[in-house]
Amino acid sequence: MREEIRQPGALTRVLARSPTSAAFLTVASAFCVYFCMYAFRKPFAAASWSEDQIGDITLKSALIIGQLLGYTAAKFISIKVCSELTRRQRAPFLTGLIILAELALLLLALGPTLAKVLAMLVNGLALGSVWGVVTRYLEGRRTSELLLAGLSCSFIIASGIVKDVGRWLMDSHGVSEDWMPFATGMIFLLPFLGFLWLLDQVPAPTAEDEADRNQRTPMKGKGRHRFLVEFLPGMVLLLVGYLLLTVYRDYRDNFGVEIFAGLGYAEEPAIFSRSELWVGLGVLAALALLSVVRDHRRGLICSFGLMVTGTVMMGISTPLLDAGRISGLQWMIAVGLGAYLAYVPFGSLLFERVMAATRFPGTAVFTICLADAVGYTGSVAMLAGKDYFAGEVEPLEFFRQLTFWTSIGATVFLILGGFYFLRRTRGLGDEIPR
Repeated sequence: MREEIRQPGALTRVLARSPTSAAFLTVASAFCVYFCMYAFRKPFAAASWSEDQIGDITLKSALIIGQLLGYTAAKFISIKVCSELTRRQRAPFLTGLIILAELALLLLALGPTLAKVLAMLVNGLALGSVWGVVTRYLEGRRTSELLLAGLSCSFIIASGIVKDVGRWLMDSHGVSEDWMPFATGMIFLLPFLGFLWLLDQVPAPTAEDEADRNQRTPMKGKGRHRFLVEFLPGMVLLLVGYLLLTVYRDYRDNFGVEIFAGLGYAEEPAIFSRSELWVGLGVLAALALLSVVRDHRRGLICSFGLMVTGTVMMGISTPLLDAGRISGLQWMIAVGLGAYLAYVPFGSLLFERVMAATRFPGTAVFTICLADAVGYTGSVAMLAGKDYFAGEVEPLEFFRQLTFWTSIGATVFLILGGFYFLRRTRGLGDEIPR
């Protein structure tokens, strides 16, 4: 079922005549929209939230779990909503989500302890669908790999920068921990809305895009069910691997302050920006190289190769740290680069290639949202279980152990999942127009 055709605006008509300019505006506006979204999601993690407890769980862990519960619930909702959302509905939907997220941060500032946890639950519920909606603007194009690579780097870089903005507000302007997340969000609200307007002006995929990538239409329940039945074994393997990577990535992101403190960088200014900038540039360069691979099956091979390279990099970095061959900052950059090389393709290039290679009708956003739903469910379970069963283990030591086991487990599942989808797409390449 083709989406309804809307009357293009003046900027859209200009961009339709200049594919290069359209691609540049698309990737730049998508990057900035998702970058700004992180100002509503991650600054609270830059605060220590003292030593307050809710039962056996620290307040910071409770806030993280609250946000993750909402974020995870939104991912399950996104499986349906983002798959079925039409082009006309995207921008209003995103605007409503970001305003709800900022109102939740106001409740975080004003409310008592339990209300703060509820505020973060609502905040996560509002923000969990943003990735899927933004991705709908980028998929199904011949340049999708490059566009999605640019988008994917936004959250790697943004997470560090918005936390540094939060620390700057507290250290240089006396903003309290309670009000810092709301204040950070207000700084980025107007830029978010401006870049969203630009993103909504990008032209729809052309007939040539659809011939190469298959037409990306809203995916109803029957189509989603048919996809899972068709590719269930491979999807299970990939989803388990993604669950491990999401748990790891989320712990590193949420407890970066404590991990860096354990490594001796507690007083280093802009330490998050310094580490994540190198990670983001490395991932962008690697993903940009994948965009030059036109054959979709070969693109799958390269994607799985890149992801396994990332998980192996995680495994060999810790012994180098223990042997004194690399510094703590270099280790955080290395494990971050390895983790994101494996993690990022799930939310962008991997399922885009799967849909193109299998020629399955529908949208890659369905599989992306499904993977996120499973991954964040694991992250919630890990955070809750960590405080109960390993509450005495220091964040740095817990992270070192998590690095080892994630490297082994994710490598195994990615290799098995890769073999499955490569076998399923064998012989299809000649049928796909270039």
